[in-house]
Amino acid sequence: MMEVCSSSNVTLREFGCEQSLLSRPDGSASFIQGDTSVMAGVYGPAEVKVSKEIYDRATLEVLIQPKVGLPSVRERSQEQCVRETCEASLLLSLHPRSSLTLILQVLQDDGSLLSCFLNAACMALMDAGLPMSCLFCGVTCAIDTDGQIITDPTAAQEKESRALMTFAIDSKERRVMMSSTKGSFSVHELQQCIAVSQKASEKIFQFYRDSVRRRYSKTL
Repeated sequence: MMEVCSSSNVTLREFGCEQSLLSRPDGSASFIQGDTSVMAGVYGPAEVKVSKEIYDRATLEVLIQPKVGLPSVRERSQEQCVRETCEASLLLSLHPRSSLTLILQVLQDDGSLLSCFLNAACMALMDAGLPMSCLFCGVTCAIDTDGQIITDPTAAQEKESRALMTFAIDSKERRVMMSSTKGSFSVHELQQCIAVSQKASEKIFQFYRDSVRRRYSKTL
């Protein structure tokens, strides 16, 4: 399932997605953006530890496993970004006093990793059949030394950029649900990157639709 996403203003690397890859989780998906690849698994709703129980909604835990070694501060920061985005879209109040666990495994990192995490998470939540108020996608923008905006940058492009921003965009109103920024940039550049990300999100949501349509047209 590969699709090349490009337009006159927004260019994204090739996408690939496959759902229900794993048998143990309640929902799973792999998501590929160029040479960046992530596997996601969702477990729950399930019983929650008393210490983590919330009386009026489900407890969502996000765990990111790097390709090698143990999770570091970078992974903890990414976990928080993914968790806040998922909590904003999931209808957690329908499953009070229960637990949801989202595990993200890095298979290959060639830039735009946080946006790939977000896209893999959304596809896995869809596969698990969990109730959501909207879908979401991740878009990463880099600003190079000449002030040009690069969407879905590679690791080499990220290294050479002076600013890096990742946005989570919702599917209903194209609003920004979460942002993660690094480097120096002006307010105008930030607004430009948000506009470019909102435009790019249309391509990603169309890919979601095409991917799911192809999957269920085979099973029906």
